[in-house]
Amino acid sequence: MPRPQPRAKAPPFPILPALQPIADSVIEAKLPNGLTVRLLPSHEVPTCSFYTFFRVGSRNERPGITGISHLFEHMMFNGAKKFGPGQFDKVLESNGGTSNAYTSTDLTVYYEDFMAEALETVIDLESDRMRSLQVTPKMLESERQVVMEERRLRVDNEIAGMVDEELSTLVWKAHPYRWPVIGWMKDIENIRREDCLDYFRTYYAPNNATVYVSGDFEPKEALRLLKKYYGAIKPGPSPAKVIDAEPEQKGERRAEVRHPAQAPMLMIAWRGPASTHPDTLTLDVLQYALSVGQSSRLTRSLVFEQELAVGISVDWTWRLDPGAFTVVLELKPGADPLRTEAALYAELEKVAKEGISARELEKAKNNLSAHLLRELATNNGRAHALGTYELMLGHWREGLALASRYEAITTEQVRAAAARYLSAERRSVVTLAPTPGAQA
Repeated sequence: MPRPQPRAKAPPFPILPALQPIADSVIEAKLPNGLTVRLLPSHEVPTCSFYTFFRVGSRNERPGITGISHLFEHMMFNGAKKFGPGQFDKVLESNGGTSNAYTSTDLTVYYEDFMAEALETVIDLESDRMRSLQVTPKMLESERQVVMEERRLRVDNEIAGMVDEELSTLVWKAHPYRWPVIGWMKDIENIRREDCLDYFRTYYAPNNATVYVSGDFEPKEALRLLKKYYGAIKPGPSPAKVIDAEPEQKGERRAEVRHPAQAPMLMIAWRGPASTHPDTLTLDVLQYALSVGQSSRLTRSLVFEQELAVGISVDWTWRLDPGAFTVVLELKPGADPLRTEAALYAELEKVAKEGISARELEKAKNNLSAHLLRELATNNGRAHALGTYELMLGHWREGLALASRYEAITTEQVRAAAARYLSAERRSVVTLAPTPGAQA
């Protein structure tokens, strides 16, 4: 029986009293084969959520097999040794459960929501496909076609997908973040079964996974079941370290995408820090101050006052290696992208020189804390949030202390971060230039 591990050292910022019961409830364990286990018992409702985080995403790929992480997300539902093709969802749904998954640049995540009495069944299902996924030529070809069609839908025939893909190739020249999570079409077409088997042995091994169980269960029984079903799965080889060889950017980078469209679009990105860097949370605050809500700075100025854009959003996503702070502007038909760019830079320059107001800072912090608390209100949300915090920040406790960490951020820190990261020499710009052929 695996033994609970000792508590990690508490983060320098306190956990809110409202969240302390969650922190106190977490039970940590590790099986001999390297599987990391986190149990979050809660008896409020008779349901459970089961999350499996694999430390693999498009950042672990290489030219020739880009998209294999996302391809595996699909293949994992197509049958293993005990539960064959079509059985995973059939068995889960017959027990009142649902499942889903997603792939990012850094992680691949699978999860199920179900009635508490189905916990052993879910552990049996998940351990079966970790142990003995059947990567047959027929299954590979079937899912390859599904992924290729998904790429056509989301990238090749979708304007935002095309522009975003072009932007990544500007922001990164050497790092694997430069290719899309879904992969390049030619790579998807040519991934071999041997590639998949090597990938599975390395990245879908217990020593590369973290399991979170959240909900109505008894911890000792859950640990017994996890040991029973996962204990005999052999660990895999240590995954190759991802080298961040990205060179320093020494000037603005620009590209243009010409495609039939009704209106221009702008995507502008600045290289930012990795998820564990202190500035990451400051940029969270800046993101919310700039674009979240109708009264946010960029929405108010560029959409309502100057009427240069019909929509604006800011994406700042945590990544294991230095990521990108991205602004997306949807313009009016016939609008001048250069004029809109200039207006955007003027607003960002104000922030870099003057910071944001006390009210903007307060609203951003309130929104961030509210988002945190909403996610932690459900079994599914707790498992997802704490698992993400552990893999992206280093420990789940760091995530439970986020509200305190956000509260400590000052307008001067926001100003300094804007000045440090949102400079002209660090930005990459892609403009969508509409060409004839767009339907009215």
